[in-house]
Amino acid sequence: MHSLKKQAVNPYLPSWEYIPDAEPYVFNDRVYIYGSHDCFNGHAYCLKDYVCWSAPINDLADWRYEGVIYQKTDDPLNKEANMCLYAPDVTVGPDGRYYLYYVLDKVSVVSVAVCDTPAGKYEFYGYVQDKDGGRLGERDGDEPQFDPGVLTEGDKTYLYTGFCAIGDTSRSGTMATVLGADMLTIMEETVTVTPSEPFSKGSSFEGHEFFEAPSIRKIGDTYYLIYSSIVMHELCYATSKHPTKGFEYGGVIVSNNDMHIDSYKPVNKPMYYGGNNHGSIIEIENQWYIFYHRHTNGSNFSRQGCIEPIEILADGTIPQVEMTSCGANGKPLIGRGEYPAYLACNLFCDDEAMYTGDLWMDTQFPKITQDGKDGDEEIGYIANMTESATAGFKYFDCKGITKVKIKVRGYCNGAFEVKTFWDGPALAKLPVKFTNVWTEYSADIAIPDGIHPLYISYTGNGRANLASFTLE
Repeated sequence: MHSLKKQAVNPYLPSWEYIPDAEPYVFNDRVYIYGSHDCFNGHAYCLKDYVCWSAPINDLADWRYEGVIYQKTDDPLNKEANMCLYAPDVTVGPDGRYYLYYVLDKVSVVSVAVCDTPAGKYEFYGYVQDKDGGRLGERDGDEPQFDPGVLTEGDKTYLYTGFCAIGDTSRSGTMATVLGADMLTIMEETVTVTPSEPFSKGSSFEGHEFFEAPSIRKIGDTYYLIYSSIVMHELCYATSKHPTKGFEYGGVIVSNNDMHIDSYKPVNKPMYYGGNNHGSIIEIENQWYIFYHRHTNGSNFSRQGCIEPIEILADGTIPQVEMTSCGANGKPLIGRGEYPAYLACNLFCDDEAMYTGDLWMDTQFPKITQDGKDGDEEIGYIANMTESATAGFKYFDCKGITKVKIKVRGYCNGAFEVKTFWDGPALAKLPVKFTNVWTEYSADIAIPDGIHPLYISYTGNGRANLASFTLE
């Protein structure tokens, strides 16, 4: 599949890697991502150790595996390995070292690890605590800590945490705590900077209240708090001129099922199976990006990282962007050659579903999956395509395309239709039959020259799997 060698795509890591919750940073002309680590076919979130990937800032298609940077048993509270490493964040301390902040899944304290390099082996360093040794999250009046996001300015590190379900009056919202130069000790006690749902009435946050996943960035003199709202599938932002007060809701940056967008479909139509979302923004080579994740395998527990370029307008606002297959490419993919089906940015059928569901989706829904077991380097594909299942790929710059090919297997008896609109007419129809092995089918097609999405729909009996498509 030569087309991937030169271009950045979504998901940006190999299709067998599952890194959600990614925090991106540029260190020494490379962009590093720090996230949780899901399993293929996992039974829960974040089952694996922290790993790191990086890419040169001038080639976001060239991701390199940096290896395991921290094991779950490295935390003294987790010697039995019975707790998971939830979403982390990294910051550079005043001593120039790299500090990794995280929370284990069954405790409410913030753990810290440290390393001399961005992607070396981090070593446990301590727990966020007050000067008397009381650990944040365990003291009287503390709320449980969750999803730390950190920003260091001089000798101060601003720590943002929180998890606030709808209706839970015991959780106040996004919490901010100021730490001293040792990166552990509380200098300024916790304050709430954005409200949770029970306390949001009359605020700018109504309808998009803080749920989880706080991430903090500073652009010019403005602090941007990126977070996952109570509707889960969206990453929102709030802004303030001060790191611990005055935040106002800004808007939605991305939704992992493209809700709220009406540029190519009805505003409330989900175009993918959404779920929780977590990520952040970063500037790379004078272009801003949002890192977020999508859900695969019809489950909540096999999430993959995606990227979209974003625009920060002169007034500081960030318009919502579409999910695409182009990712950091920032321009349409080459409308020629073979592309794997796991690049689908839209995936749906006539039975609409906004979320992946609690564990595994029902059998009528298509899903991105892979063969083998977790860790096997098997290229992903789309499984369980039944009547009306549609995979969408955005966007391609097409010139002189006269033939389309698809690779299919499965107990199916029907046809695939290729369209340039999700609800448009078929430009080609490819009949398919029962087969246990990947089988290539081809048809003539006339795609007008220009930039188009591509939608591939199944109609017929049985269940088809789609591995790839080729434009010639």
